Amino acid sequence: MREQSIRFFVFALVLFAFSSSALAQAPGKLKRTTYKTETIESGVGGTVSIIGGPVGSIRVEGWSKNDVEISAEIEVTADNEADLTELAKVAGFMIDEGLTKINVITVGPHDKKYLKEAFKDFPKRLRYSPFRIDYIVKVPHYTDLVIDGGKGELTIASVEGSMKIEYLESIARFDVSGGSIQATIGVGTATVNVLKPSWRGRFADIQVAAGRIDVLMPKDMNANVLARVLRTGSIENNFKNIKPMRRTKFTDTSMDAVAGNGGARLAFTVGDGSLTLSHSKQFDLADKQ
Repeated sequence: MREQSIRFFVFALVLFAFSSSALAQAPGKLKRTTYKTETIESGVGGTVSIIGGPVGSIRVEGWSKNDVEISAEIEVTADNEADLTELAKVAGFMIDEGLTKINVITVGPHDKKYLKEAFKDFPKRLRYSPFRIDYIVKVPHYTDLVIDGGKGELTIASVEGSMKIEYLESIARFDVSGGSIQATIGVGTATVNVLKPSWRGRFADIQVAAGRIDVLMPKDMNANVLARVLRTGSIENNFKNIKPMRRTKFTDTSMDAVAGNGGARLAFTVGDGSLTLSHSKQFDLADKQ
């Protein structure tokens, strides 16, 4: 457990170091917002990868269509209209489409390789200009996700694939009922709203280095639950239908537990902060799935 804790915090420190350099941007005086939408034919079981910008939100929603729809709101900031025009040319996203995978890649003044290849005459003085890009991505319900984000909100709703998520700083929400989830957030909060009493998938492993995790589960939840606070902070357990695993005890910082009759492994880890387990009250979301 000690070795896993060390790996977790080393990863968080790397994220923080990148965040400090990527997000330390002076605000400009003028802003311009543009919009872009792309729709790509897809199917059940494919993979969508999203590389977000240094700043911006990502919302991924599952839907019944066999298409992937990417909508983006792109905001650039500069001191004058001429600079806004230059920045608007380079800020946005590119799509790399394969047989089974769709890559959504944020491009902008922060991407030196992209500028060198596509905009060789881009002014050097604008290379660290602030911009943000907010995504709404709709995918088939059973889609695998790979998401890398900087600073911004994250929402995953009604998706049941294999998900790997890394965010530097986020207020994240997961409205989910299955799949496999590996999510790591450097700083921020994660709300995990489990919509169904039986997890339709292999596992969930959600980690926040510094901040808070709130877990909401139906009263009749069946799962094996591992909750841990590794350094400073504590666990608040408001979930009644739960008991310790055999030969273990609950503490303020560790719970190896069985909810109901047990089932898939749901693990929640906070480095420094708080972790809360509670009963879900949002049954209407589950009914809509």
